[in-house]
Amino acid sequence: MMGVIFPLWASFAEKILVLLVVFLLRVRAENPALSAYIPGEIIIGGLFPIHQKSSGDRSICGEINMDRGVQRAEAMLFTIDEINRNPKVLPKITLGAKIYDTCARGTYALERSLEFIRGSFTSIGSSDFFCDDGTKAKANHTFENVAGVIGGSYSSVSIQVANLLRLFKLPQISYASTSADLSDKARYDYFSRTVPPDDFQAKAIVDIVEFFNWTYVSTVASEGDYGQSGIDEFKEKAVARNICIAESIKILSNSNPSTFDDAITKLLAKENAKIVVLFLRIEDATHLLDAARRSGVGSRFVWIASDAWGTQEKPVLQNSWVAEGALTIELQSSFIPPFNDYFLSLNPLNNVRNPWFKEYWTSAHNCSFKVSQGERAKCTGSEKLSTGTFKQETKVQFIYDAVYAIALAIDAMHKASCTTEELCDDMRQINGMILREYILNTTFNDGYGAFVKFDEKGDAMGRYNIMNFQKNEKTGSYQYKVVGSWTDRLTIDTDKIVWAGKTREVPSSRCSRPCEFNEFKFVGKDGDTCCWACIKCQEWEYLKDEFTCVDCGEAMWPNPDKRGCHRLPEQYISILSVYALVPVVLSCVGLIATCIVIVTFLQHNDTPVVMASGRELSYMLLGGCVLCYLVTFVLIARPSTITCAIQRAGIGLGFSVIYSSLLTKTNRISRIFDSARRSARRPPFISPKSQIVITLVLISIQVLFSIVWLVLERPGTRLYTPKNKRNEVMLKCKTDDISFLVSLLYNIILIIVCTLYAIKTRKIPENFNESKFIGFAMYTTCIIWLAFVPIYFGTLNSFEVQITTLCISISLSATVALVCLFTPKMYIIVFQPEKNVRRLTMNSASYKKPVTNTSSVLGANNHDSYTDERIKLNVNYDERHGVRTVPVPVSKTNGDQDSLHSL
Repeated sequence: MMGVIFPLWASFAEKILVLLVVFLLRVRAENPALSAYIPGEIIIGGLFPIHQKSSGDRSICGEINMDRGVQRAEAMLFTIDEINRNPKVLPKITLGAKIYDTCARGTYALERSLEFIRGSFTSIGSSDFFCDDGTKAKANHTFENVAGVIGGSYSSVSIQVANLLRLFKLPQISYASTSADLSDKARYDYFSRTVPPDDFQAKAIVDIVEFFNWTYVSTVASEGDYGQSGIDEFKEKAVARNICIAESIKILSNSNPSTFDDAITKLLAKENAKIVVLFLRIEDATHLLDAARRSGVGSRFVWIASDAWGTQEKPVLQNSWVAEGALTIELQSSFIPPFNDYFLSLNPLNNVRNPWFKEYWTSAHNCSFKVSQGERAKCTGSEKLSTGTFKQETKVQFIYDAVYAIALAIDAMHKASCTTEELCDDMRQINGMILREYILNTTFNDGYGAFVKFDEKGDAMGRYNIMNFQKNEKTGSYQYKVVGSWTDRLTIDTDKIVWAGKTREVPSSRCSRPCEFNEFKFVGKDGDTCCWACIKCQEWEYLKDEFTCVDCGEAMWPNPDKRGCHRLPEQYISILSVYALVPVVLSCVGLIATCIVIVTFLQHNDTPVVMASGRELSYMLLGGCVLCYLVTFVLIARPSTITCAIQRAGIGLGFSVIYSSLLTKTNRISRIFDSARRSARRPPFISPKSQIVITLVLISIQVLFSIVWLVLERPGTRLYTPKNKRNEVMLKCKTDDISFLVSLLYNIILIIVCTLYAIKTRKIPENFNESKFIGFAMYTTCIIWLAFVPIYFGTLNSFEVQITTLCISISLSATVALVCLFTPKMYIIVFQPEKNVRRLTMNSASYKKPVTNTSSVLGANNHDSYTDERIKLNVNYDERHGVRTVPVPVSKTNGDQDSLHSL
């Protein structure tokens, strides 16, 4: 429903507005406005700011605007003359012009624009009304056939005028209005322009700010469509590129000097924002620089100004040192030499079609056509404009192109509508809707370096020069110098720029210092991305973006530039490192010593010393030592599934073989002497075979534990990163340190029990003192492992020390057993072979029964001393000496027997 009501209401509103315009036209007819006029068959309207905006009464205009007003109006008149002389454009049709002064005000311009639409009412009167005889009614008065309008200059003026002209379908081409709002064809469908919109200019300024790495800037904009839309467009693009706005100031219309002084104060409050972006009307830019001069800021600011300032002399006329180093945007335009000749030839006598030219002349020559008053001389009209004082205004080419665009469009429309070169009836009242389409499709080279073309929005292409206001060292005067250009992308020559203070060093404008490569920006709660604190990333973090540090993760380390991560090399003990050489040497020495003992025992296998030591258990114990020494090589090898499995099984197996053998020995000695105290009966399971079976059973328990452990916790490798060394990755076996300790629990029990038996049998006679050596070995082993545990678990972050400690502890445990138990025997075998005979040595032992066969005391392995004859054992104690005497059980046989003697 609303979709129907709104068009009806819009249509009704337009009709009311038309009626209001009719009323105003009747009023305006009584007070015709002053205009520059060229008669012609087709009239082109013009709107120019001949006078500046007054600072007080809105009903009157300000001072004469010499360049932006009079010179621009003359540029349109010059172009009309040139087209009328051009045989290729409308050869037999004369173009005319009617130019009005806008006084730089939208309301004033709107009032003057009413003059352009009088012809539209003539059209209404002659086409929509009929006489009684059926003929079309004719208007009482005829008005000029205005085909289109050139102007206005300010965007605020063009917007108000465009709202009126679209009601009467009158095309409009601006030569200076750059507001982005005018690109909205839904609202301004009859508007087009030969200059690009402000969004191009805003993009160019953002590119400049970004090029110099300025991230913290202030802005000042004039109230109205030009300043507001331009600065809004700049802000939108700036925020997208992480450029922050420190202070944003809007200058209201008719602001007094104190307003500009307050603006400077606000800008100074932002100490780090040295760049100020200006989207100001020329008058406001002048007043702002005046305020900066009054405040004595000197070269505190660098001004980046839009094309309203451009290369104008007015803002910098008395403020050169304040404006020094400024960068301004100027539309790319070329000078039109014939216009210079034309304008310099004008004087008040030959230029009567321009009613404001006398006023221009008096201002240019500081004279008066009235009676001379004060210091002003009387104008004669013969004064001359010189090239030294005259400078072609930068918008002249755009006015030239705008007039040609509408003339070429009329020419194309005429050729399509008329069969002759003269003006036909169909062209006497030009259809604005058709002409608009011709204008949008017009393209041409103007002959002075510009290619004119309109896009679908009626906008021209964006082309800008980047100007730098600097002092000429040779002449001492200030000038604008081209230092770059922008045509969709920025090109700038920094070597040509001279900044404020006559320096070539690029000024800095940022809220915070740049962070180092290994720091990230911490932004406060206000979300201002240009003000931050630099916080250092952790050593193991990389810079994901300028605001975030991210952990590289396990086994990863940041690259030197902190922009990414790389995988750390896996570390394990090298065979050539000192951590490996020490345990390897110790293990090799142990293996060699163990092999020497094994070979020696095999060579003396049937001698009393070897037989008395219990050959079977001795060989098993030596085998356990070999396993312990070999484990070192597995521990320092590169971890893999196989080596890890061997480690977990090998360590426990080696220890269990050693301590199971020792436990069986000490248990046998203890049981024999305990049995001897109670009776002469032979204790069970003391034969060599029984001892081997018992030892294997004890070992099998460890084997079973290892198998269960390997099944429940599958062997493998893992990467370990120490907490205090995140830049190191250790390749280790996938075994928990606690579970490793639990796996040794069984062997610890064997050690404890074996030690208890060693303590229990420590006072047996000297001939049976192998238990004393076993006890010494157990005590030493306990000390080793009590020292190992805290060292091992206290060096979790140093895998080299941990592995080396484990290897040495294992080797030392085997070495203690080897030295304590086999050194005395090896000494007898090697250095005292005369003692390695079958005889009885019973120091401190007394016998109550003679021994019938001394050779049986050191019997061989295969038969126990209890095999052939049961011997009664008597235990007597000498109260006075505190010595226990034990008769030795002997056998009459000379077969293989194991003795309890330990040499």
